[in-house]
Amino acid sequence: MKTLIVDYRISELEKFTLNSLGYNLLSCPKNSNLYKAIDGHPDILLHPISENKEIIVHKDISCDFIRTLQNLNYKVLKTNNSLSDAYPKDIILNALNLKNIFLHKLDCTDPSLLEKVYNKKLLNTKQGYTKCSTAIVKSTAIMTSDVSIAKLLYAENIDVLLLPPKHIKLPHLDYGFIGGTCGLIDENLLAFFGDLECYPFKYEVKSFLKKHKVDYLSLGEGPLTDRGSIFHI
Repeated sequence: MKTLIVDYRISELEKFTLNSLGYNLLSCPKNSNLYKAIDGHPDILLHPISENKEIIVHKDISCDFIRTLQNLNYKVLKTNNSLSDAYPKDIILNALNLKNIFLHKLDCTDPSLLEKVYNKKLLNTKQGYTKCSTAIVKSTAIMTSDVSIAKLLYAENIDVLLLPPKHIKLPHLDYGFIGGTCGLIDENLLAFFGDLECYPFKYEVKSFLKKHKVDYLSLGEGPLTDRGSIFHI
């Protein structure tokens, strides 16, 4: 069965939609050291290294969660550092990891993750919430609302859709990021938390996805919601 890692707070409708498509959902356990808005976000709590079938998890994650990953035949590694709500201690795993490029605020990346990407081109950005800020459409196509990230990726011949900020719901904060609203649940299928039809820039997103031959799926109702990315493992 195909497995998706999601925030423990996704809605019942979102769960139903994904389960009905045949996906097994693995909910990230809450981390009480983080502020409530992100305490279950997968892109904060862990980092899959898909090419090696490895997952780096924050060092204080539950043993039960680790065993579940191991039962799915993943090698589980722990971070050197603990997460906390004091920035930048909450971003140690929140990096954009593409086939040949690794983008993050590199002086804040956990050493356990840097060790795994030494063979990629490392790009430094001031935006510490790098994965939250970027939605992966293809390894060569990204959506973001962060101008600095867009410039770095443009220079690497990555096709970038630069979207205006805001217009994304993030409970307990003013707004969220496009990367946290979605994730590839299949090679050519991008799933969104909420309803893409409610997003003011839906036409731009749809056009970009069509350009790259990627379909989309709205999992719920209402505005797009930042739940910390979907990871397909």
